[in-house]
Amino acid sequence: MVDECENGDGATAARRYSHQDHKTKEAGDSSDGVDSISFLPDVILQSILSSLPTEIAIKTSILSKRWRHVWSDTPCLSFDWIRPHGPKGDIINKILGRYKARKMISFKLNANLQDDIPYIDRWIEFAMSRNVENMSLVFGYDGDHKYHVPDSFYISNSFKQLSVKYSFIDLKLPSFPVSWTSLKILYLKSCKLSEECMDKILSGCPVLESLTLDFCDKLLVLDLSKYLRLRTLVIKRNIWVPGPTQIIAPHIHYLSLTNSQLPCTLVDVSSLKEARMEICFCALEDLEADFLQTMVLRMLEKLQHVDKLTFGENFLTVLTLAELRSIPIPRFKVKDLTLETMISQYVIPGIVRVLQNSPELKKLTTIHRMMFGTITKNKIDTYLDLQGVKKDQRWSLEARVFENLKHWDVESRHVASFMELMLKKTKTLEKMVVWFYSYRKGQTLEELPEMVPVLADKNNVSIVLHLFKPNHRV
Repeated sequence: MVDECENGDGATAARRYSHQDHKTKEAGDSSDGVDSISFLPDVILQSILSSLPTEIAIKTSILSKRWRHVWSDTPCLSFDWIRPHGPKGDIINKILGRYKARKMISFKLNANLQDDIPYIDRWIEFAMSRNVENMSLVFGYDGDHKYHVPDSFYISNSFKQLSVKYSFIDLKLPSFPVSWTSLKILYLKSCKLSEECMDKILSGCPVLESLTLDFCDKLLVLDLSKYLRLRTLVIKRNIWVPGPTQIIAPHIHYLSLTNSQLPCTLVDVSSLKEARMEICFCALEDLEADFLQTMVLRMLEKLQHVDKLTFGENFLTVLTLAELRSIPIPRFKVKDLTLETMISQYVIPGIVRVLQNSPELKKLTTIHRMMFGTITKNKIDTYLDLQGVKKDQRWSLEARVFENLKHWDVESRHVASFMELMLKKTKTLEKMVVWFYSYRKGQTLEELPEMVPVLADKNNVSIVLHLFKPNHRV
């Protein structure tokens, strides 16, 4: 089975666009010159307008008298300050003054802290007065300007999803308890919050199911043992924003952890069913390879029971270093494994060991796209030299097939060789799914779909192939 996705291919996209444009014109025109789109019910028009930034949605009122006031009843408002020519504060005030909907589903605000501070409280309170369900707030950094949401923000029985992005400003909680009684999804980015602050927030979210901490500072120990309904945890850390160094989450079912070269321990993730693991790396950093191997292997011991695992390229590279140094890697009970990596000799030993240590594996997914922030080969080679791993004994023949291979140079034969190697190292596999994102226009991999049936028959597995063409012209 082959699924070729022509995403962004210039000629194909142009032909498709022309064809759709012709069809749309036929549907929108009639013999008496009436715009049939205006006969759509308000609820459909409002759904269309809700997908646009609010100032753009308002501009559609010039299209037809029928459209003139439709925007004012849309359940979603979105104001973006970062975009060029975003709405000024007084314009937003006028828009809110004309807004009629009594119930608001979504309110998105990207605010400029220099100019908008006098208004932000008013805008937030307006959305809350309409019982908004999904609130997204982004506060851009601007020198010494700091903003803290009003205390009333921390009491809401309508919030279901809440996203707050600061610029590394301490969250200032009220003296009274937080009360977000309906909140199910909480996303915090670039916030500074202590353990006490985190606990106070979570204590006010009795039905919270998903928590994301995206580069949040100051929090050292994340203890979620009291929160029985929390099932999803997403954490991103880097060398500049350490994030939690201990994670105690005995009830979560899904964990996505983008780690760094700073300590982090999975203390308790005993109910975990699915995990995604990667390491954030900056080319300016020194490679702390010994430390990373120790930390990664300790984490893997906590993931041995997990049914579904995803490993990123840097994570796999660290496993390669351990394998080349003959450091044991745990065995897994994983049944569904995803590998997000470019095809490279530097991940092959780690991948092979993971496959060999996964005797119950049924499904393997590989996702190949151009990635940035990967551990450079020079740092890897330097480390292996220092460890006394001889160059002529470093790479197996199956890894040397991909020596010095760049993503933009990958051809059908490389992908086929990679797939064949994966299949050779698994004994129980039933299905393989391959996603390949071409980097340049000429990278079509036209021969690959013809190779897949041979691999499938030879290894008695089902193979699904997705080929994506580049989004830009080269």
